[in-house]
Amino acid sequence: MNTGQRFATSLAVALLAVAPTTGTATATPSVGTSAVILSQSTVDGIDYITREITIAPGGSTGWHYHDPVVYGIVRSGTLTHTLADCSEDGIFGAGAAVAEGQGPDHVHLGRNLGAEPVVMWVSYVAPTGTPSSVSMPDPGCGFA
Repeated sequence: MNTGQRFATSLAVALLAVAPTTGTATATPSVGTSAVILSQSTVDGIDYITREITIAPGGSTGWHYHDPVVYGIVRSGTLTHTLADCSEDGIFGAGAAVAEGQGPDHVHLGRNLGAEPVVMWVSYVAPTGTPSSVSMPDPGCGFA
């Protein structure tokens, strides 16, 4: 192998070492978000859970989707809801109802772009043991 071939081979190996690969994307964590269970019961293998979720000013839920049926109400503050195509599909103020689609085709992010905390009561209905959400990587919107 001549010097030029060794250089090309070394360069290719170096590029492969730093290139992103499928399946290595990491989920985006929530920022400034907390949740407290308000109620929880299981009936005939179905969990019914209600949480109070608080998002601090400047905070977000991180990108995620839900397998459970999810619906809630904004108690205070203003929630900005963004879809995986980076479009905002709603800005919800106090008293607004929020319902979300189920499954990986419904990746979204909730953000608090306001000056006061967003407080929501959110209910989840799903087979026992189903996670309330599945974290996902930023779909390319550049914020989390």
